[in-house]
Amino acid sequence: MERIPQRSEVSAENKWKINDIYASDEAWEKDLARAGEFAEKISSYKGQLCSSAEKLLEYLKLDDDMSLIFDSLINYAQRKGDEDTRAAKYQEMCGRLEMLYVQITGASAYVTPELLSVSDEDMERFYKERPELELYRRALDRIRKRREHILSENEERIIALTGEMMGTPDNIFSMFNDADLKFPDAVDKDGEARQVTHESYIPLVQSEDRVLRKSAFESIYHTYEGFKNTTAATLAAQVKTLVFRARARKYNSTLEAALDGTEVDRSVYRSLIEAVHDNMQLMHRYVKIRKKALGLDELHAYDLYVPIVGGVEDNVSFEQAKREVYESLAPMGEEYRAIFREGMENGWIDVYENEGKRSGAYSAGAKVHPFVLLNYKNTLNWEFTLAHEMGHAIHSYLSNKNQPTVYSDYVIFVAEVASTCNESLLMQYLLKNTNDKKRRAFLVNYFLEQFRTTLFRQTMFAEFELMINEKIERGESLTAENLCEMYHKLNADYYGGDLIVDSELDMEWARIPHFYYNYYVYQYATGFSAAIALSQRILNEGESAVKDYIGFLSGGCSTDPISLLKGAGVDMTGKKAVEDAMKLFSSLLDEMEEVLGI
Repeated sequence: MERIPQRSEVSAENKWKINDIYASDEAWEKDLARAGEFAEKISSYKGQLCSSAEKLLEYLKLDDDMSLIFDSLINYAQRKGDEDTRAAKYQEMCGRLEMLYVQITGASAYVTPELLSVSDEDMERFYKERPELELYRRALDRIRKRREHILSENEERIIALTGEMMGTPDNIFSMFNDADLKFPDAVDKDGEARQVTHESYIPLVQSEDRVLRKSAFESIYHTYEGFKNTTAATLAAQVKTLVFRARARKYNSTLEAALDGTEVDRSVYRSLIEAVHDNMQLMHRYVKIRKKALGLDELHAYDLYVPIVGGVEDNVSFEQAKREVYESLAPMGEEYRAIFREGMENGWIDVYENEGKRSGAYSAGAKVHPFVLLNYKNTLNWEFTLAHEMGHAIHSYLSNKNQPTVYSDYVIFVAEVASTCNESLLMQYLLKNTNDKKRRAFLVNYFLEQFRTTLFRQTMFAEFELMINEKIERGESLTAENLCEMYHKLNADYYGGDLIVDSELDMEWARIPHFYYNYYVYQYATGFSAAIALSQRILNEGESAVKDYIGFLSGGCSTDPISLLKGAGVDMTGKKAVEDAMKLFSSLLDEMEEVLGI
């Protein structure tokens, strides 16, 4: 059984260069002390923030400076903490930083009310008196357009003081899930033990050994079952914090509050769910194909990940993955690929799993350069994860490079587009360069799985998230029993009658960290749909499409996300992008049926 190494045993070339932010913990401490002065500086503008164009400009520049220093402080402490979540030192550093942030947020509680007190006429006069303020016009307009949701200074201060408390459910879940939770070993058909971790789970359930798949499945979900009341209470606490914040800010719902912050209309969320429901028969058809291809009398949840085309080696080293992802990005041009090379060669990536390391994968768009966390296993899935996270990283790099500080962070609605576009280009490259029919069928199956796990499954997650929020909003409670009941019904609806919805699967909600991200998951599905459209345009139209796409990646939040995507060539205000993606999914089902003779 392969042993997971300690952090100290991982070679330097496979670790990210966190010291590119700070050379040492002591350097971080010095900047933290500097950041501690911001609360007093911010307070000094109280009552005169909008007394003149000069004062307003001074404050906005101070806010930019504060954003930059906090970017470094946060990224260093969190990245170091994620290297080994058991390290109390970095948990403590993150805690101190969070308390400081709450203090600063409290000190700035007057800012928004003062900005709203300025008449439109006076604001226009400020822009004329100090033309440098024009840079901040969009940012100021976004604040001023949300007048009805801004509270008095004292109320804003109270809201700010809840900041640390509001993050508690997510912190509890992270500590429980990443640091404390351990799973019993799975056993294969020969009786050999296999270690089960968050990172080894997917490779285990992709195994052709059904005994091993079932054993790993039960290891994971029976463990969560043992903590069902704790995880239910934690998730309920998360939703209650969102409901409190939404009601305090006079929103009609948590959905409205979350999407208003990203300038996305609620109709986009609901139309996604409707469009997927309209095409649910395609998912049911895929499940039927999977059941027949595997030759099973009963298809269970632990049979959903194993490739339906057997006998194809799924062994992709990290070096091979880097090479193939790089080649797949040729349609994007040399500027884009040069950024990818930079990331590969200069310490952007933390590659392999170690004991205590945060599970999963992510990209953090630090200003110094992005940082990508992987827990790489030698599988096709992890090759696509590399492509995915580097899409995020390049998006962050271009936004930081091309936008001023105030507009350098893109909103989450567009975040998953760049990552999934990279994945789509990789898939097209692999299919184009595969002559072996069995290998091609294997890749088509993987593409089908991307549709299942991203377009369908993430929409199911989004529907579940909406359901649990609406339940609390109606004054009802969330318990382990009703969470499992809701989740069971959704799985039955999405997968259809050819899947046995095992009782263990009812606990899956307990292991999804994204339910603590405040309506994040739907954007995987919208991003996937947009990325399919954009990748097709890049492959078909070439340079002009690439230029538009690079413009989108470089846009940060310089305009609203729907407009940014329209500039790149895709409209997400209706169902068309989702429906077009469904047409591709249908054609892939046709090809799979033909290959398998079903």
